[in-house]
Amino acid sequence: MPPPLIARSNRRGYTLDIFLEKIVKKKKTIADYTIIAGVILLAVLLMLIILSFRFLSSFAPLFVVGIGYIAYMLIRNRNIEYEYIVTNGDLDIDIIIAQRKRKRIFSGSCKDFEMIAKLTSGKYDYNNQNTKDRVVAVSSMDSSDVYFISFIKDGKKSLVFFEPHAKMVESFKKYIPLKVFE
Repeated sequence: MPPPLIARSNRRGYTLDIFLEKIVKKKKTIADYTIIAGVILLAVLLMLIILSFRFLSSFAPLFVVGIGYIAYMLIRNRNIEYEYIVTNGDLDIDIIIAQRKRKRIFSGSCKDFEMIAKLTSGKYDYNNQNTKDRVVAVSSMDSSDVYFISFIKDGKKSLVFFEPHAKMVESFKKYIPLKVFE
């Protein structure tokens, strides 16, 4: 299904605004699975310890349910998605945690970008690789669809890694044709 284009009216008539969005689910890493296993083991251990104390026997079911709920919430918080929204050359990236908490992690205009390039394009050189200020909003850095944005923020070079679809890249080309590399 193609991304929606939304028409908004102004005093002169109708103009066609560009509105594109994409949601990318972050793939779990070994660290994520290790944290999940650790949470499960810790929860089971705490439940067994609580059940072993006789003086807590009347409150034990409450503690066990509470520990189980906390473990469930900690595991569920490992489910992360990123939403990219392009509106007339402006890019917003939100992180969505457990399909319930949303936070804006990047917002910028493509006119402020030094470059938008595919990670495998050859533009990701030594200068970009050593940039410390980064926003990584991808399913996996191993994905073949990863692009990066280079820009200056507060006098420091910054990078944003994301996985736009082809229409988003074409949208950026309309605004900054000499700064988009595939």
